[in-house]
Amino acid sequence: MTRSSAAPVPEFAADGLPRGQAVLDGLVQLLDLEQLEVNLFRGVSPPQSPTRVFGGQVAGQALVAAGRTVPSDREVHSLHAYFIRPGDPRVPIVYEAERVRDGRSFTTRRVLAIQHGEAIFSLSASFQLPQEGLEHSAAGPSDVPPPETLPSIGDRVAAGRHAGWPARTPRPIDMRFVDEPVWSSERTGASDDPVRVWMRADGALPDDRLLHVCLLTYASDMTLLGSVLARHDLDLDKVQMASLDHAMWFHRPFRADEWLLYTCHSPTASGSRGLATGRFTARDGRLVATTVQEGLVRVRRN
Repeated sequence: MTRSSAAPVPEFAADGLPRGQAVLDGLVQLLDLEQLEVNLFRGVSPPQSPTRVFGGQVAGQALVAAGRTVPSDREVHSLHAYFIRPGDPRVPIVYEAERVRDGRSFTTRRVLAIQHGEAIFSLSASFQLPQEGLEHSAAGPSDVPPPETLPSIGDRVAAGRHAGWPARTPRPIDMRFVDEPVWSSERTGASDDPVRVWMRADGALPDDRLLHVCLLTYASDMTLLGSVLARHDLDLDKVQMASLDHAMWFHRPFRADEWLLYTCHSPTASGSRGLATGRFTARDGRLVATTVQEGLVRVRRN
């Protein structure tokens, strides 16, 4: 994985938060782990982190650690992860990679993220040599407006159509919601429709396939559980949410700095848990990645 060599001038969104290439380069550096030993890596959190480490960050960093132990001709095609404990953004995270198997076509890795002597996150990832075979793909949505016609998060926040995390942190991922997101002050009632949002890295990325996959892993945790909330009419201040597990499958090559449509839907919720599924499709309709996540969704009473 290589860092962006540009030295961009900082930009600011309509709401005054930094955005653009400078913020994206900060995320790229966040994913560029320090190697401590052959299978041991260390990562940090950004200085403006919330009270716990963002799940997409630890998932992306763990995938970097796995990928650093795999030959460059093998590409990740799936990951399965569990969020075990909340991460502490004030201290580094140590990632311990285990080389489970190196086969003729597939390579398997396990990674454990450790803080304060305890596991906070575990990941299993599988890598494969490129091979030819059967090809088919579900068609992408056909009734979605292009991202250029939709307001950015900065536009929404500046216009007062916000609540929660989008108003507080820099955004290395440019997100354009097709419909009103669950945190929007203009959202009305519950809906069974999927949550649809265009996403891309807010700047240019180097030609590093692992980096693009890790960026998409980071972004995939941003809106997925929101599809659980979208099916209910709730006061978000009374909802406690946390990712419990996360799975992704990468079907085709893509660039994380080009627009991808993320379509998220929750088929069920019970026992203070919600299940969410997501699909990333390119602008030409090709399905490039699939996600599934279960999360804690607990409604506080009184």
